Amino acid sequence: MKILLSNDDGYFAPGLNVLAAHLAKIAEIIVVAPERNRSGASNSLTLDRPLSVKKASNGFFYVNGTPTDCVHLALTGLMDSPPDMVVSGINDGANMGDDTIYSGTVAAAMEGYLLDIPSFAISMSQHDATHFETAARVTVELVKHYLKAGPLKPTLLNVNVPDIPYDALKGKVITRLGKRHKAEPAIQLKTPRNETVYWVGAAGQPNDGGEGTDFYAISKNQVSISPIQVDLTKHSQLNELQNWLLTS
Repeated sequence: MKILLSNDDGYFAPGLNVLAAHLAKIAEIIVVAPERNRSGASNSLTLDRPLSVKKASNGFFYVNGTPTDCVHLALTGLMDSPPDMVVSGINDGANMGDDTIYSGTVAAAMEGYLLDIPSFAISMSQHDATHFETAARVTVELVKHYLKAGPLKPTLLNVNVPDIPYDALKGKVITRLGKRHKAEPAIQLKTPRNETVYWVGAAGQPNDGGEGTDFYAISKNQVSISPIQVDLTKHSQLNELQNWLLTS
């Protein structure tokens, strides 16, 4: 089995390195990741300049672009044959609910999915995580289960893992994405040159975080596994809008 690994925290990130070490025990891996932290890059592609690919001393390839660039280049130019799976992570921080819209971790997995390859996005439940080994072991289990149970249809799974020791986990559950309250206000600062600059405010707290959601599973020390899709069409509104358009 061949697995393409990427992330949005950069090729030097501890989560990626721990995950690579674990997956290398069960599969052939190739790592193509950003040269620096590109958190929040979402699905952006770099189209205004060429991209360079370099190889680090540990064998990882790194790209001066986004997570999506990394996976796209790997699948359309760097690899001689397509991988059996794309795995993105382990992200240092949660990707639950609305986070998935902005996440470079999810975007890297989504690029694999768009190119018809089963893809997993793996994230820790909080920033400055300390239990990457837990998430790595969970990922290995999911990959082994995928091999044993047989492939699903082209699949994009968003996996969030509690930042706790492996033995403290309370199992794995299938969840839907919850929803956060709106983000905190932007933080305004002054530079030494008296220029006004801004930091984007923190993500909002869970708004829809009840039973069945990713937020709820994490609060119960469970691994959250959410199947996600790319189709942004609001199908429930199609007929309503058709009637609205015909209204004189």
